[in-house]
Amino acid sequence: MEEAPCISQIAGLLAEPKRTAMLWALMDGSAKSSEELATLTGLSSASANAHLARLTGSGLLRSEAQRGKRLFRVAAADVCAAIDALANTTMASAARSTPGALPPILVAPPLLRRARLCHGHLGGELGAGLYQRMLTAGWIERHEQRTEVTVKGAQRLAALGIFTQALASPLACDCFDWSQQQPHLGGALGAGLMQLFLQANWINVINESRALLVNDVGLAQITLIAAPEQS
Repeated sequence: MEEAPCISQIAGLLAEPKRTAMLWALMDGSAKSSEELATLTGLSSASANAHLARLTGSGLLRSEAQRGKRLFRVAAADVCAAIDALANTTMASAARSTPGALPPILVAPPLLRRARLCHGHLGGELGAGLYQRMLTAGWIERHEQRTEVTVKGAQRLAALGIFTQALASPLACDCFDWSQQQPHLGGALGAGLMQLFLQANWINVINESRALLVNDVGLAQITLIAAPEQS
């Protein structure tokens, strides 16, 4: 099997719970010291440093000096993408193996839980809330395995500068949110809304992470979309 992809080294690193916990704590784009990560993971300073040396040596983390301290952060966006994919797979595999059972609880760092980039659209609490408002307001409808934009929704979205007839297929779909255990909006419409938020400078990407920084104006404007008075 020489042609098989050599992924066992990274998989082996991620198989250690304490190392995964360190990566998880840095998923929001933050930089933390070895002392902070040791406390978060319940490790001694020596053990934490040993794990961090392996993570930096493998290219998953990078270190930097700030005010005389050595801080660690995720090395690149692909690392966060891999951890995010594993979180999605954890939820999906649990649902397949034990249908009807309560899904595992994955508590993301606060910034990541609040708003994050998910396949080019808005996830997290902000994305899930927007999806529910659009559903309640009649902008979108769910039909078994399909999510469709209504005539009313197309008109309201056009007022925001998003013309659904010009978007690619699939126009809209449910994207299950592992941190919220409910869907947010995917498809071309989800990506179009995300571009609107970025271009309006309501949202900014945080370093290499999937976390999104939402400013006060952006929070107010996004919360108004499909709000009852806007329905």
